[in-house]
Amino acid sequence: MQSSAPDWGLGRYETIAAQLLPAAKIVVKAAGLRAGERVLDVGCGTGNAALLAAEYATEVIGVDPAPRLIQVAADRAALQGKQMTFHLGEAASLPIADASIDVILSVFGIIFASDAEAVAAEIDRVLAPTGRIALSAWVPSGTLFKMSSAAADAVRLAFGAPPQPKPFDWHDPGELTRLLQPYGFTLSLDEYELAFTAASVQEFLDQQAKDHPLAVAGLGILAKLGQAERVRNELLAILESGNEDPQGFRSTSRYVVATAGRGFTSVAGNSLA
Repeated sequence: MQSSAPDWGLGRYETIAAQLLPAAKIVVKAAGLRAGERVLDVGCGTGNAALLAAEYATEVIGVDPAPRLIQVAADRAALQGKQMTFHLGEAASLPIADASIDVILSVFGIIFASDAEAVAAEIDRVLAPTGRIALSAWVPSGTLFKMSSAAADAVRLAFGAPPQPKPFDWHDPGELTRLLQPYGFTLSLDEYELAFTAASVQEFLDQQAKDHPLAVAGLGILAKLGQAERVRNELLAILESGNEDPQGFRSTSRYVVATAGRGFTSVAGNSLA
């Protein structure tokens, strides 16, 4: 909900991450991890995918730009008795040695990078010659997409800022092929759904406002400008209009899981390149 790079340490992303765990399980399964492999979780957040990967791989590293989330992930790993390493870092500039990783995972992480070309170059640099990647990306449609877009527009308009450049379409097989094929990657992609639920529409919006880093940042900005209540009412109307459960709240979001590798056949689906 803001125009600049978000601080993912705001709010309580732990709550949001718990809702995304089913997608992390699918991404890890799609990667087809094997014993002895070195795995990197980019945009690891609270460690969902990294912790799952540690059940299969020999070495797991997590990278995230938010110091607080790195600490949360490290604490979770310690509590589970898993030996893992976590580093502060960005997807476009990974603190990882050349050709040192067998598998890159990213569960709704890489998709927030502003420079997709730089991310692709880093993927190529850190992966071993036969390395592969598995990532998830939201399909830009549905009620929650409309809500987040409206919130971002409200913040932008409050500042009188111009529209943001169109983000890279991480969900689009054609765009992903164009991005990764020059590095010798073959792409596979499958679509899934993830349902977000709450006891009521109001409860869901309140949770997002309190816990989601983008919502916390955006509503904080709007509150200072005296526009928070108006925007909350607009977002509430969007959620009510798209609510799938008249007895509570339910909204289903679509996402894709893309796998790519040099000479790699996806566990998840059919080759697209």
